[in-house]
Amino acid sequence: MHMTVFRPEQWVKPMAIAGANQYTFHLKATENPEALIKDIWENGMKVGLAIKPGTTVEYLAPWANQIDMALGMTVELGFGRQKFVKDMMPKFHWLRTQFPSLDIEVNGGIGSDTVHKCAEAGTNVIVSGSVIMSEDPRSVINLLRNVCSEAAQKRSLD
Repeated sequence: MHMTVFRPEQWVKPMAIAGANQYTFHLKATENPEALIKDIWENGMKVGLAIKPGTTVEYLAPWANQIDMALGMTVELGFGRQKFVKDMMPKFHWLRTQFPSLDIEVNGGIGSDTVHKCAEAGTNVIVSGSVIMSEDPRSVINLLRNVCSEAAQKRSLD
């Protein structure tokens, strides 16, 4: 789950009871990320931390060894079909360099014209909505999957 709520602490237990296996929250939505990370783990879920385009990636770094996934938004929250924010690519590259085994997710404006940049920068989890629904879903999903797999293989050879 990617929780785009204020006070994400209040939703951990209900989401665990509902069957969630991962709980991703925005760092700036909580006053105590460390306690929230612990609570998520104690409720049997993996932990993801999200940052918006305007948040520095270093803001996430202190918790990177305590989480399963970092999520970088390449659009501002709340609106579909936004323009892709390419300024996130150096942030993904930095995360991949500093934390090679961390899952790095990208969300926002991802399609056949942007997925290559994301995968080459180090992301390995892709969220795509509008483009999948507006084109041939099977072809788009296969393209996204193949691009990520090829980039991961290339990184392992480097």
